Amino acid sequence: MEEKSENRFIVSVKVGPKGQITIPIEARKMFDIKEGDTLMILGDKERGLAIVKDEMFYSLMGGLANNVRN
Repeated sequence: MEEKSENRFIVSVKVGPKGQITIPIEARKMFDIKEGDTLMILGDKERGLAIVKDEMFYSLMGGLANNVRN
């Protein structure tokens, strides 16, 4: 399944025998994901999985920590 627009897309991927997936080229281009980048996988049993670049994750967490202190 594949659906695309300028800012969004839906693409299905299969999980390989080692639990690996391939991040589609559309996602790698849109989010500037390159070989060697570190990604964070966030999981919630009811809401599912989210994948974000580590720099975005730490930026968001830093902002949350600053908001809690203020």
